[in-house]
Amino acid sequence: MNLILLSPDDIENHHLARVRDPRRLAHLREVHRARSGDVMTLGIENGALGRGALLSLDDREAVFDIAGLDQAPPPPLPVHLVLALPRPRMLARTLEHVTALGVKALTLLNTRRVEKSYWQSPELSEAKIRRHLVLGLEQARDTRMPSVTLAKGFRPFVEDTLPGLLVGRQGLLAHPGMPDDCPRGIDRETLLVVGPEGGFIPWEVERLLEAGCRGIHLGPRILRVETAVTALLARLF
Repeated sequence: MNLILLSPDDIENHHLARVRDPRRLAHLREVHRARSGDVMTLGIENGALGRGALLSLDDREAVFDIAGLDQAPPPPLPVHLVLALPRPRMLARTLEHVTALGVKALTLLNTRRVEKSYWQSPELSEAKIRRHLVLGLEQARDTRMPSVTLAKGFRPFVEDTLPGLLVGRQGLLAHPGMPDDCPRGIDRETLLVVGPEGGFIPWEVERLLEAGCRGIHLGPRILRVETAVTALLARLF
């Protein structure tokens, strides 16, 4: 935890924050070995970050002085990531990784090769998703909470949603066998589409290309989804 991320519920009178949840308290005691008077890196969800003093810490709460938080969070990546829903354990890791890298808009998409059981996973609960987003923000010292949307129908997404998402953005479809190498160091708004384990089926590739996406690849190696997403984001931006 490189940042103590404070939720709006933690804030009191714009000057103090009270942290009461067991996870953060345990981290303060056991990892930071924090004591009253320690100055730590703090951030307010979707707000400023900076350094603040720990005023008190006991088994029930930690109280921080947040009057000096005046720094902007790091800039987000100019990307909307559309990701075929991974298996649950991979989803958890991927949410944390892409959040730490600066993704602020994520759509989880159903495709032919996404197992139906994945959509019933507890990892898709609002609380579980938020937990992984928070862990990613804490890792990266960021405060801007990403948005996550579930798209359970491929055809409705491509026909009804994707055209609007492509307004003002270039669309890139990352899929093995596509004609173009993945570009490097782009700075324009981008929609990046990444398929499931096993890839998109040909019909899905055709629909995405017809909608306006350009096919790109990372080379001859077939990568796990979490590896491919990290490699794509690092190379693109």
